[in-house]
Amino acid sequence: MNRSKFHVKKGDEVQVICGNHRGASGKVLQVLPSKQQILIEGVRLIKKTRRKSQDNPNGAIITREGPIHISNVKLVDTRSAKPAKKNREE
Repeated sequence: MNRSKFHVKKGDEVQVICGNHRGASGKVLQVLPSKQQILIEGVRLIKKTRRKSQDNPNGAIITREGPIHISNVKLVDTRSAKPAKKNREE
């Protein structure tokens, strides 16, 4: 079983370096390794409709983060708040 290793993980600060959301930054909420995508807090907000249920008797429109491909982000150095030039040092 092959396990993918990515340059970011949950809780890291990242900055989007290409695509429609270039320049946006935030914390990684979730990594989706099967699709090679991540969810970033406050980036690529999409609206989803919820059908009627006991929790939402009238239905609802909710706003949530959409996935971004992992190659479109760069790790941000938390000390200088600039994109990291080298790989993570652990």
